[in-house]
Amino acid sequence: MESFNKLALGATGWGDELLFGALMTVTLAISSLVVGFFIGAQLAFLKLQPIKSVRGFAHLITLLFRGTPEFLIILVVFFGLDALINATLSAFLFDTSVSIPKFWAGTIGLGLIFGVYASEVLKAAYQAVPQLTLEAARALGLNFHQVLIQIHIPLMWRHALPGLMNLWLVLLKDTSLVAVIAFDELLRTAKVAGETEREPFIFFCAAALLYLLMTWLSDLIRKAIAKRVSIVGAHGC
Repeated sequence: MESFNKLALGATGWGDELLFGALMTVTLAISSLVVGFFIGAQLAFLKLQPIKSVRGFAHLITLLFRGTPEFLIILVVFFGLDALINATLSAFLFDTSVSIPKFWAGTIGLGLIFGVYASEVLKAAYQAVPQLTLEAARALGLNFHQVLIQIHIPLMWRHALPGLMNLWLVLLKDTSLVAVIAFDELLRTAKVAGETEREPFIFFCAAALLYLLMTWLSDLIRKAIAKRVSIVGAHGC
């Protein structure tokens, strides 16, 4: 019972720190999702271009990141961005040194990982929309942009949503990798608490329960969004 008291809220336990770590995990995941979706959309756009060299470049980037351990990508981004920024400042004769915040290093690293995989999902979803539906829309007099905005993209979401939600769940758990750069997300907070109290098992179990809670809530949101998309799609048809 004394061990569980260490999970209490307030000065007597680590409950506040664990909840704050969970908040940092969610915040990091959401910011990485936004960055990653933008990257994924751009890569998907390049992969759909008729120019072979452009498609090849996008696929090369995908291959590079898919073949590199995610752990290593985060380290490269964290240390590489610092080196790049400081080298740029030195080139412009600025005698100063900066260090990128750990949160943004984690966001960019996880965003790159998410974006590479999301590009494949978005590309497949774009191609999954029946051509007959698009041809029917053009036959009704809609121009290219009208077909894209009013028909193609809304129908595309119905195909993309399951894959994107799966990637979100992976991203949510991959935030634990950012502990390697000492960002105080949930897993690192649990590790520090376990080492301080010399009871790692109970704190890692608490972290696991919080991850399960976040995953469960994400699944509820996924079902609500899927239901909404299905209703909108049915009305659109």
